[in-house]
Amino acid sequence: MSFNLEALGVWTEPKHFTVGQERVAAYAAATNDPIPEHRSGELAPPVFAVVPAFESSAEAVLAVAPPELLMMLVHGEQDFFYHRPITPGLELVTRSAPLGVRQTSAGVVVAVKSETRTAAGDLVNEQWMSTFFRGAQGEAGGGEHAPGHTLAEEIRAAEPAGEAKQHVDADQTARYAEPSGDHNPIHLDPDFAQAVGLPGIINHGLCTMAFASHAVLGVTENDPRNLERLAVRFAKPVLPGQDISTRVWTAGGPGGFAFETSSDSDVVVIKDGLAVFRQS
Repeated sequence: MSFNLEALGVWTEPKHFTVGQERVAAYAAATNDPIPEHRSGELAPPVFAVVPAFESSAEAVLAVAPPELLMMLVHGEQDFFYHRPITPGLELVTRSAPLGVRQTSAGVVVAVKSETRTAAGDLVNEQWMSTFFRGAQGEAGGGEHAPGHTLAEEIRAAEPAGEAKQHVDADQTARYAEPSGDHNPIHLDPDFAQAVGLPGIINHGLCTMAFASHAVLGVTENDPRNLERLAVRFAKPVLPGQDISTRVWTAGGPGGFAFETSSDSDVVVIKDGLAVFRQS
């Protein structure tokens, strides 16, 4: 069950995606987005950037990971670097490559980088996705690690700039699956989720990340068009029906904010959150 290290650094064929206003609006609705321009589909929410890259990044993971381990895959980290907003009508082209494999005590992490450009070749965003294969052992590893974004303990211990509380709806995963394109059964089938060791269906990590992004935008009163970077580590699953709370701290220089999200059972579900906004 070894990972295919020969696939590291090999880019997928370009995947094309046309941004539709209805798809953007559906994604915003599926993530309970409170921002009017997102809800109307006029401006894509920050985490929507994963949608045009979804097929490409999945292909990159499949190039390196043993098929028999795929059902043990969970999303470990996500890190977006934004160069321009996504708006309806854009024709986007994405390619992805697995760039690193790393053994940990609890499993194996595969780091994938994606680049999304306009049809003219202008860079729209770059994103790193770290996927975690629970229980995988004995892998030598190699390649690159994803960029770091660890929340320093002294910042975490300080008084936050603000906090936002949100509710994850009972039907959140069913609503999120279609506009995101992610129909993984751990989010939709309770029996399957329990069969792979989960307590039941869990919220999509990127849906929880979208919730956290709303919290950060609200607390900091920043324009989403000015977002340069948004990164998280998925620490624990969120269950449909739970309440979550995101605390936000000023950190990382001008325009920088750290954040962390906890569930109503006081379990940290998103760690090492980082948001950086462009300064005028």
